[in-house]
Amino acid sequence: MKFILKRIFSPFLKKASSLYLRKPRNFSYNGISVMVMPSVFPPFMTHSTKILVDFITPIELSGKTFLELGCGCGIVSISAAKKGAIVTATDINETALTALEKNGGINDVKLDILYSDLFQNLHERYYDFIIINPPYYPRNPKSIGENAWFCGEDFNYFENLFLQLPQFTTLDNQIYMILSEDCALEKIEAIALKNGMVFNSILEKKVVGEKNYIFKIARL
Repeated sequence: MKFILKRIFSPFLKKASSLYLRKPRNFSYNGISVMVMPSVFPPFMTHSTKILVDFITPIELSGKTFLELGCGCGIVSISAAKKGAIVTATDINETALTALEKNGGINDVKLDILYSDLFQNLHERYYDFIIINPPYYPRNPKSIGENAWFCGEDFNYFENLFLQLPQFTTLDNQIYMILSEDCALEKIEAIALKNGMVFNSILEKKVVGEKNYIFKIARL
């Protein structure tokens, strides 16, 4: 029953966030402040962004190449850059990218900010770390902002992600994705598997009754 209720409520959460974000809002976490613009994924209404920031905090990132695929407000990228990582932050939302340029400057970090639909504009690049906070509700997005929530009725986001991801996977790099128990985990893992990728759960965190997982993704 909890999962049914959450799946019914989640579109309302998306609607509430869009109403709240009719104007820019400040978001601060772990000593970093960013301005979240209208249409950008709202980190203050979900737990995944904070969990990712906490996850990378103890990792040695100095001098490492780091990709945040779908950066949103970019606080994860800024956190990595403050730890000395060489950061690339990508998104398909131009508003998010423009805001991140300002947020990076305010936080005194250097970022390579790039428009890219998944790995479309990242050819022949290598990353020691790839971090992914994906949309996972199975509905077709109707606006640029909805791409942060909905992965397509046929899980199109994941079909495209796992088709491309093997080209950016090596024996040495580390790829992490955060997902909630409120998504179709088995379906997403099956898409990964058919493309020769496997999930390993390395962290489980329960926040306000919801379990969130960080998976390490690797080749079979």
